[in-house]
Amino acid sequence: MRILYIDIDTLRPDHLGCYGYHRNTSPNIDTLAASAARFNNVHASDVPCLPSRTALLTGRFGIHNGVVNHGGTDADPVIDGADRAFWSRLHTSSFPSRLKRAGLTTISVSSFAQRHSAFHWYAGFDQAYNVGKFGLETADEVWHIASDWLRRCGRQDDWFLHVHMWDPHTPYRAPLNYGEPFADEPLPDWLNEEVRAQDWRGCGPHSAQECNGFAPKPEMRSMYPRQPQQIPDMQAVRAMFDGYDTGVRMADDYVGRLFNLLADLDIDDETVIMLSSDHGETLGELNVYGDHQTADQITTRIPLVLHWPDITRASTFDALHYQFDVSATILELLEQQIPSGWDGQSFANSFKSGADAGRDWLVLSQAAWACQRAVRFGDWIYIHTRHDAYHLYEPEMLFQLKDDPHQTQNLAASAPEALQQGQAYLAQWLEENRPYARGRDPHENVMLEGGPFHIRNQLPEYLIRLRSTGRQSLAAALEEKWAPVDAF
Repeated sequence: MRILYIDIDTLRPDHLGCYGYHRNTSPNIDTLAASAARFNNVHASDVPCLPSRTALLTGRFGIHNGVVNHGGTDADPVIDGADRAFWSRLHTSSFPSRLKRAGLTTISVSSFAQRHSAFHWYAGFDQAYNVGKFGLETADEVWHIASDWLRRCGRQDDWFLHVHMWDPHTPYRAPLNYGEPFADEPLPDWLNEEVRAQDWRGCGPHSAQECNGFAPKPEMRSMYPRQPQQIPDMQAVRAMFDGYDTGVRMADDYVGRLFNLLADLDIDDETVIMLSSDHGETLGELNVYGDHQTADQITTRIPLVLHWPDITRASTFDALHYQFDVSATILELLEQQIPSGWDGQSFANSFKSGADAGRDWLVLSQAAWACQRAVRFGDWIYIHTRHDAYHLYEPEMLFQLKDDPHQTQNLAASAPEALQQGQAYLAQWLEENRPYARGRDPHENVMLEGGPFHIRNQLPEYLIRLRSTGRQSLAAALEEKWAPVDAF
């Protein structure tokens, strides 16, 4: 069995043609999807990058594996403790370790471990190739390593190759000589001038007035000309969408090269291909421009296109799944036992039969920027916020996704039954998932350690910026809400 896992960082499904996007960002991915299974509602249980891939690796929620943040205690996995055997849990129960048990040689081409000091990622991989640019490499640099491995070893049987491309990840950095493939194509119609103007009057890192952190960074303009520093007008909105979409298109070009190479090696009909991501990217939703700061639908939802020879046919699945449910499914399809303690649930039977079966609801976590848990159920997403990342979000938000996919109208006050349902699901999940990692809820510890990593110690300077840019009322509201907490 040969398995190629194409992992395109920060790839939101609704910016792919096969998921209905009006721009031609993904012709090669669309070709794959035309004869594969496409899953519409797969979500990363924990976001962003470090928590997401740790959940995929371990098959466990962040509340169990310990990783929910990008810094502090909860950016490292829990250790086995006194029960640690000669071989650790990661050694025996990680996803790639279980693939090795199935007889597959495991290879990862990625700089993820280096970028996040996430060296637990290597657990179970026989070979690991660090591209060496901390996630700032482009797809051609990843292609050089992946294609070399495939030419040398691709015809061998029984391998799992993880190929990780970063091109859609901020800062948007496709080289200018790549051109402007979307210069004449319309923008998504939901982000209009009215929405932009309202966001301009808001606050928070990566909001409209500071969409590269807590303030514009003039030094980055020459380094990353496709990355807008602010969104003062619709021209900047276009720059942001075009920058992101061009990164998607560039990654897609190299996806096509991978497909062509498999054909050249005469193994394309014998290779499982899985294409997915670690999280999405908000492009103005919740006043976050070009980042992944929340536990919302846009950030947690990821694409999944899966081609499995002799099983898959062109099909679409709408049921709810976590990304580690995919790992459990692959193990079952390989006739391997799912490790005890995994939270992932296989949907292999429904996948093989074409039945659309999944989970009734999901709980989703963010604690690197905001500190939030969300519940995805039916057509709704409910978001409970402990820390709003200085965006002044309401403590509870509720969005009806069928009519409002970009989460513009908080219905928490006007849809009490749905609100109560979301609250009940979250309470149930918390009760069922005790005991927590390290004996407590990692979200509580995140707050005790000063909040999500990316906003720690940022408030004093940000208050100065808000006041200097005429947003005194927002500064006063943030100071009243967060200064006592941050001081602690």
